[in-house]
Amino acid sequence: MADNRGSPIDWSRLPHGGDLFGELHLAESAPPPAKRPPMFPGLALCGVAAAAAAWLSDHYGFPIILLGLLVGLALNFVSQDPRTHAGLDFASRTCLRWGIVVLGLQVTFAQIGAVGVLPFLALGVIMAVTLGAGLLGARLAGQSRYAGTLAGGSTAICGASAALALYGVIGKERLSQAQFALTLVGVSLASALAMTVYPVIATQLQLSDAQAGFLIGASIHDVAQAIGGGYAVSDAAGAQATIVKLARVALLAPLVALTSLALGPAGDAADQPVWRRLALPWFILAFLGVVALNSLIPVPEQVAGWGLTLSKSLLLLAVTATAMRSRMDLLLEAGWRALVPVLAATLASFAAALTFAYILL
Repeated sequence: MADNRGSPIDWSRLPHGGDLFGELHLAESAPPPAKRPPMFPGLALCGVAAAAAAWLSDHYGFPIILLGLLVGLALNFVSQDPRTHAGLDFASRTCLRWGIVVLGLQVTFAQIGAVGVLPFLALGVIMAVTLGAGLLGARLAGQSRYAGTLAGGSTAICGASAALALYGVIGKERLSQAQFALTLVGVSLASALAMTVYPVIATQLQLSDAQAGFLIGASIHDVAQAIGGGYAVSDAAGAQATIVKLARVALLAPLVALTSLALGPAGDAADQPVWRRLALPWFILAFLGVVALNSLIPVPEQVAGWGLTLSKSLLLLAVTATAMRSRMDLLLEAGWRALVPVLAATLASFAAALTFAYILL
């Protein structure tokens, strides 16, 4: 192109007015940046479902975590609305992590030391046996090793709390939320049944208070149910079950670390450097930090009670949200086979705990 004098136009010497106009036009016509989806709808629905589970548990004496799962599964249709996703995801992840951190207020190193060296080593063996039984049960039932790890690990430590922590390491890429929810249902049912049956078995076998407390504390999944089962035998058995159970809770961090090493990273984490892969999740490190702080500066009993209530509330929200995000069609596909690893781990845990109760006490 040339100007009126016939000379060619040197575009590089002209002001960039055209470019500026184009940029302004694009800026005005471009869609506004996407807003972060609100968390309130999902959190509100999850909170209402969790409150309903808490009310049912308080009035009918049913395990609160199991009721949270069942209520969440019954309301899973609400997750079809995309507006609920942000809140439900926040509850299932963030509430879970902080619930585990606050759980550290229940454990001190002095309580772990009170168990004794040999009984504590026995707890490690029981944990290994239980984890192996979960893996074996998963293999026999045609389930993945991730399902076996989740069932065995949650049974070996502290039920739903351990299952939630382990699922954070396993990842939803390797184990569906439906399989996770079904495992949680099995673990909660097994723990509730054990709290009822194990004290009766201990009485029929004429175990001493120390033996009964070790058996119940080393084999019942949930913390509250293990303590309740111990006190159902006697006050001395209840005190022993409490100490043994809290020592099991302290094994949560080593179990998560070993599981992370054994399974390797999931998804995009496979490209991370080795030192990042070996690092514990931040909430497990925070759990250990709270345990250390609780050991150095004893927390008043009332504060510890509030901490337990807060921990159970956060974990209830996490469990309920996870159930609400689960697909019922995948649950139906899994069927009864998904519960086999939990059953195998529960039986192995009881048998190993009973054996060591006879040998050590």
